[in-house]
Amino acid sequence: MPRRGLLLVNLGTPDSPKPSDVAPYLDEFLMDPRVLDIPKWKRSILVKWLIVPKRSKEAGEAYEKIWTDRGSPLLFHSVDLVEKVQALVGDHVKVGLAMRYQNPSIREALAEYRREGIDSIVVFPLFPQYSSAAWGSAAEEIFDIAKLEWDFPSFQFVPPFFDHPAFLDAFAEVARPVLDDLKPDRVVQSFHGLPERHVQKSDASPGQTHCLQKDDCCATIGSHNRNCYRAQCFATAHGIAERLELPSESWEITFQSRLGRDPWIKPYTDIRVQEIAKSGAKRIAVLCPAFVADCLETIEEIGMRAREEFVELGGEDLQLVPSLNSTDTWAAAVVEIARETASF
Repeated sequence: MPRRGLLLVNLGTPDSPKPSDVAPYLDEFLMDPRVLDIPKWKRSILVKWLIVPKRSKEAGEAYEKIWTDRGSPLLFHSVDLVEKVQALVGDHVKVGLAMRYQNPSIREALAEYRREGIDSIVVFPLFPQYSSAAWGSAAEEIFDIAKLEWDFPSFQFVPPFFDHPAFLDAFAEVARPVLDDLKPDRVVQSFHGLPERHVQKSDASPGQTHCLQKDDCCATIGSHNRNCYRAQCFATAHGIAERLELPSESWEITFQSRLGRDPWIKPYTDIRVQEIAKSGAKRIAVLCPAFVADCLETIEEIGMRAREEFVELGGEDLQLVPSLNSTDTWAAAVVEIARETASF
């Protein structure tokens, strides 16, 4: 039988922390209309003339803090994950890696499959919760590249796995020893933020009258908010909390990494960290279940900056719970989740 492909797709990383490498990464990322959903002429002015020139050096300095001998944590954890998944599925499936932005690129990955005669590909976007800016953008890029070839591959996409038991079990397994050791006063589950308008665009209710209209709009997932990123984050957080047997009053959900002046989904992680410190809490554990591999947003934003601010305001310790990275449990979960989409 012909071999099949399993392509793991993550967001991306600069090739190095040098501003000259950070700039094209930021440019590609922010020029994506699914990320910055404003008219192209406005996006071009904002990104190419304001954001990239201003933030390349600043972002490069942040990347420098997390860079390792193996390079970007996001990249080497993903490479290690591919190796483990490949060993689990066997040689009849070629497991590949691609980043939506920069390298290794989706274009390179699809070209490699084509050279090896692999026309049946299972695409696994490594984004637990659906957002048009991540999951949707990765899927669109794959089709945009594939359509340039005369022979179009057969694709199957692994859907968002925000509530999959194997994913939730893996995150709880990573978090449990940290919580047992730290004994935190508060547990925060911090997810990547999105502009409120992105959530409202996914509102499938008549007249888009469901999302962000009530305090409890994300408490359950139904037909109206089935693609709501915020609601899926809530489902993930509750699933992890249940596995860790966290009392409801001991943990909360927040959103990080906002950019610009437009309102983003709330509550904001940085604001809540400040408030928790001022309340007298001494120890916080922070999980980031929107990220399956540690990266700038987890290591630097939470593990360094948030920790420093928490201590400055009177806290004793803020511990970042490591992401899934390439743990054996996560590798096995990837295979289990993928096999529910395609038999291999």
